[in-house]
Amino acid sequence: MTAARRSPVSSRATPAAIARRRLAGLLAVSLSFGGIVGNAQAGMVDAESLARAEAQAGLSPAQRQLLAAVDRAEVAQALVARGVDPAQARLRIAALSDEQAQALAAEMDRAPAGADGVLDTLVFIFLVLLVTDILGFTKVFPFTRSIR
Repeated sequence: MTAARRSPVSSRATPAAIARRRLAGLLAVSLSFGGIVGNAQAGMVDAESLARAEAQAGLSPAQRQLLAAVDRAEVAQALVARGVDPAQARLRIAALSDEQAQALAAEMDRAPAGADGVLDTLVFIFLVLLVTDILGFTKVFPFTRSIR
C-alpha cells in the first residue's frame, strides 16, 4: 500500500501530536469567544442621577415604572401644562403604597395613547363607506366608480 492511500484511521498518532491537536482546538475555541465579551466603559455620574438611584432603591417596581414615566420629557411637559410640578409628582409617587402604585401603573398600561380612538373610528367608517361605494352598494363619494 502506498503512503497516499493510507487512511488516517489506520495510522497511529503519537501522544504529542494528539496533545497539539487538542491544544490547537482549545485555542481556536477560546479565541472565537474573545470577541463576544463586551468592553466595560466607565463614565462620570452626576449627583442628580445618583440621588435619584438612591431614592428609588426602596421603591416597588410599579413605583419605579411611574417615576420612569414622569422622567420622560413629554410627560413632564404635559404635567407642567396641567399645572403640576414634576418634582411634586415624584414625591407623591414615592408616597404611594404598593397597591396604589400597581393600580395606577395598570391604569396607565390600559389607557389609550391617542385621542381615545376617535380618529381610529373615523378612519374605519371612511374605509367602510369607500369599500361599499366601490362595490356599488352605496354612492357616498363622487370620486369612486362602482364595479357593477
